[in-house]
Amino acid sequence: MAKITVEHLNFYYGEKPALSDISITIQELQVTALIGPSGCGKSTFLRCLNRMNDTIKGTRVQGLVSLEGHNIYSPGFDVVELRKRVGMVFQRPNPFPQSIFDNVAFGPRVLGSARTSEIPGIVEESLRAAFLWDEVKDKLKEDALSLSLGQQQRLCIARTIAVKPEVILMDEPCSALDPIATLQIEQLMGSLKRDYTIVVVTHNMQQAARVSDRTGFFWLGRLVEFDATETIFTRPGNKLTEDYVTGRAG
Repeated sequence: MAKITVEHLNFYYGEKPALSDISITIQELQVTALIGPSGCGKSTFLRCLNRMNDTIKGTRVQGLVSLEGHNIYSPGFDVVELRKRVGMVFQRPNPFPQSIFDNVAFGPRVLGSARTSEIPGIVEESLRAAFLWDEVKDKLKEDALSLSLGQQQRLCIARTIAVKPEVILMDEPCSALDPIATLQIEQLMGSLKRDYTIVVVTHNMQQAARVSDRTGFFWLGRLVEFDATETIFTRPGNKLTEDYVTGRAG
């Protein structure tokens, strides 16, 4: 079942085109990976899916991006509600300078989506879902910045899922992490897709092959090919895709 449908999307920084005629369907409860060289538009496209690019002056969007059939760029669409439904995990962990508990509780408190008595349960549930509870359950009041980078990234994922999004966008979530922490995040993605639709940007093609169900290959602002991950890596339909995944291009 389609969760997000993108049709003929064009995106501009001023007059400069960054994305050209992108059409793609993100399936529900799957991991979709976006690969391609630096500067090819992957992260720009990802930010189009929850309108994070709106904060950049001079940007312009054409085309359709629909979440369960509703165009997120239509006039009057509630952007706050969109970002609750479509959460974002960034390249570098960005915990707030607060306690571990308060980081996870932040969203439900600000949105008023839970009673005060419900917050501890939400925090525990979210930390468990992020594979972090057992490591931090005895130090919830400690500064989140005291955690390792890998733990911080899992904390940021817990903070994201505390507001019960439907989609989680991940922009190179493992680029700052060591191999062990990277493996933990990959295992976490495999677990989370039971309940969430995930779109992940990655430069690591082996990671895309390991964690994703479908993969899109971007090149110079265009979507060259989009298919089942196994197909992209073993029998791509485009010569440029084959050259990229085999290391002959990019």
